[in-house]
Amino acid sequence: MPRQKIAVSDAPNIALIGMMGVGKTTIGRRLARRLSREFFDSDHEIEKASGRTVAGYFRDHGEAQFREGEKRVINRLVDPDIKKASIILATGGGAFTHEETREILNTHCLTVWLKGDLDTLFERVSRNNKRPLLQVENPRAKLQELIEARHPIYAQAHIHVPIAKGPHIRTVNRVIKAIQKYQETNKKPSP
Repeated sequence: MPRQKIAVSDAPNIALIGMMGVGKTTIGRRLARRLSREFFDSDHEIEKASGRTVAGYFRDHGEAQFREGEKRVINRLVDPDIKKASIILATGGGAFTHEETREILNTHCLTVWLKGDLDTLFERVSRNNKRPLLQVENPRAKLQELIEARHPIYAQAHIHVPIAKGPHIRTVNRVIKAIQKYQETNKKPSP
């Protein structure tokens, strides 16, 4: 007997994690439209809450304080006692590296790691200079260092999806298929 497909719409909050430049915001917006859910970008929500840019917050207060503020904003967005409807959330590249934030995300969301290679990511992040962690003499080497440090942490996400070359819709389709497969594999038997 063929297995019945589980509707992705039944999934809880879905949080996209991964390196800067992997396409979390673009893919998140498109995924939200496909699933008829509200979309949030944690960096944008931090900027709204603090009245400052992410780069300005980093510069004036440092990464540690930024991560604490980020944790509070993400908790507000995904805590079922605060936010009742399931959402799609694109997180900042470092959000999942913060242990408490990672616990919040893995508890209240289905976490999806969008995984990209160094060449693709560097080409994408080189298009703008708004990345505070890449404001260094050799941004490519810094990005490689971040990949090496973060990938083992990102691997703690529920689902891993390599980004597709070409249009973002290809990655959106990969995410939906990966969520369906995850749900089928982790489906609880009926009593």
